[in-house]
Amino acid sequence: MIVSHNELVAVVHKAFLGMRRSCGEGDVIASMVADLQMVGLHGVQHFNNASAYMGHEADCPADILLLDESTIEVDLHNCSLACHLPVVMDYAVEKMIGGNLLTIELKNCHNRWLAYSELVKLAAKGIACTAKWENGSGPKWTLYVLNRGCVAPELFLSDVDATPESVHNMTIQLSIKDFDVQDISAGYCTHVEATSFSIAQQNAWHDGIYVEDAEWDALKRSATAILVENSEQSAKGAGGLA
Repeated sequence: MIVSHNELVAVVHKAFLGMRRSCGEGDVIASMVADLQMVGLHGVQHFNNASAYMGHEADCPADILLLDESTIEVDLHNCSLACHLPVVMDYAVEKMIGGNLLTIELKNCHNRWLAYSELVKLAAKGIACTAKWENGSGPKWTLYVLNRGCVAPELFLSDVDATPESVHNMTIQLSIKDFDVQDISAGYCTHVEATSFSIAQQNAWHDGIYVEDAEWDALKRSATAILVENSEQSAKGAGGLA
């Protein structure tokens, strides 16, 4: 299935708004999903996976604790990272003023691939970023690296085992200096170069965004179910006023 950027953003936006959550901004989350999908990293699939659980998640702000001048710990209460990361990153950048390096330890979070969009924004503003997390399945470890001015990350993957308690966590580092990519990626067996993501994004703008048929159908069902529910409620309301 080939869809336009506007179409994808609109459908994700409707699907999220229908969840009636207090935390998270529909337009921002829609952009996060679209940005990830455009580079071939399955943004719609990650959003669909998140949607299946959002209704059971706590709809409350993340707990942010400043451990010291260079470390922030954030508890997302087993919620989707998409609902909280933009706010967390705004807070982190504010706290980083005057410092060279800031580490953000995100605890109890899901859908960490969707961090892509927020990190790209920071790199464009001159802040180098890394994001590292362990998946529940292969590849075990994932690492994004975006140095200052980069428009896409260097992506590294590894199947090295890790401790079970790290499965729902993520570590983000922000720096005013570029990271040594070779040094921090040591031990990762797979490297997907940033240029491949840039090319995929350019093709998506030119030819449209490819979405797997099953994932697109699932996304549309999420958005349509919400519209049907609203229409039924509206009809009942209108009937009651007549």
